[in-house]
Amino acid sequence: MPPQFEQATPALEVATLVGPVESLPAPRYAGLARRIRELVLAGQLPAGARLPAERDLATALATSRVTITSAYRVLREEGWATTRHGSGTVIDVPGNGSPPDAGWLPRATPGLIDLAHAAPSAAPQLGPAYARALEQLPAFTEGNGYTPGGLAELREAVAERFTGRGLPTDPDQIVITAGVGDAAAVVVEALVEPGDRVLVEHPGYPGTLRLVENAGARLVPVPVDETRPDDLVTAAHLAARQSGPRLAYLIPDFTNPTGARLSAGGRRRLAATLWQQGVLAVVDEVSAELYLDEDPLPPYAAGLPDAAVVTVGGLSKAVWGGLRIGWLRTDAALADRLGLAYARRQLSVSLLDQLAATLLVRDLDAVLAGRREELRAQRDALLSALAERLPDWQVHPPAGGLSLWCSLPAGLSSAALAAAAAPHGLLLAEGRAFGTGHAFDDHLRLPFTRPAPELRAAVDVLASLADSLRTGNGHPAVPTQIVV
Repeated sequence: MPPQFEQATPALEVATLVGPVESLPAPRYAGLARRIRELVLAGQLPAGARLPAERDLATALATSRVTITSAYRVLREEGWATTRHGSGTVIDVPGNGSPPDAGWLPRATPGLIDLAHAAPSAAPQLGPAYARALEQLPAFTEGNGYTPGGLAELREAVAERFTGRGLPTDPDQIVITAGVGDAAAVVVEALVEPGDRVLVEHPGYPGTLRLVENAGARLVPVPVDETRPDDLVTAAHLAARQSGPRLAYLIPDFTNPTGARLSAGGRRRLAATLWQQGVLAVVDEVSAELYLDEDPLPPYAAGLPDAAVVTVGGLSKAVWGGLRIGWLRTDAALADRLGLAYARRQLSVSLLDQLAATLLVRDLDAVLAGRREELRAQRDALLSALAERLPDWQVHPPAGGLSLWCSLPAGLSSAALAAAAAPHGLLLAEGRAFGTGHAFDDHLRLPFTRPAPELRAAVDVLASLADSLRTGNGHPAVPTQIVV
């Protein structure tokens, strides 16, 4: 235990932070437990600090010792405190005080509502594409089946897609990977050294945050405000000047989790400032074409030297998460370097998947039209349900992407919601997964990737759980398993 936490926090100090017990919501012990959680999240009571003895805090707050005992019990049951022999009650944070790591998403189980993953079900074009790919496969089976860098036909199709969107691209600028995360991983592994700084959006995609940390690099988080997305430009400019990051990992279109989208002018200014500061931009376009209310914008890399940006993308959101096909696009020389690095860790991506992906990329306009219509209806259904059942949750409606980023009312923890929802058939990813340290426990990401009836049922459960968690009632009136 750090030396500064060896002694108990003085009772009068904690009482001052808590404030008058008369102002706490009823029942008083639950209100006190909630207030202590808020102080921990705000950094005013650090994890590892020892709470005052029950008798001392009761005296300082002019309340009964039973209230303090009950509040400490609630904190222990919810993972916010532990009892150590000889040390009393010590402040903790659920998950041993660390944000979720590699297992940040709970495992989906058939029959449950999975809102932990922002991933839709398969597009109807998937099955026919695989059927056609199986017909084409015999023409390739006389070879060894390896396609370092990617199947030529798929690289050509992806290059044509970039060119059609306003970013002229040759096939030798494309490397095919086993998913978007795989593309990002090879970039980080090949270009980032331990100790390097990497600029990231905050909140940001958990996979990216953990990828950078696992590479031994240092995160440079810059805030994302979904109501003022272009504020990111100024924050990134300052961070680039002050921290000298090696690269920046960005999602300009419908960030995960906020759904924020940089304007055309904002992305031009951001691209210019990073290029001037010598920061390589790694741009994740997995949601770039999932615009629901607005027109498409030019790719982030349009107008920049090819070597200024590595663009990664794939088919997991447009088509299906089970189709592990991604790609990266950059300067031909850098693409060759990254392709060689990728070949050392994975000799080739599945040939059958690449054949199916080639057909799907060439038919992507039709795939996306259906996906946008589906997501638009589901987003609106989720927004409507939240407005009706949880009007005190603050949500900025995104113009595209796959999820809502909900700001929770004071005292409501997304970690507590996620833990309470799982036994009732609802899987959630807590807000802390999308930040560094213990940030964003007061936020919850809700994907609108499931059918409207499931989304409405999920909101019903959340409404009941939120009410019970605020009042301290440990037995909310929700079904043991959701039925939709």
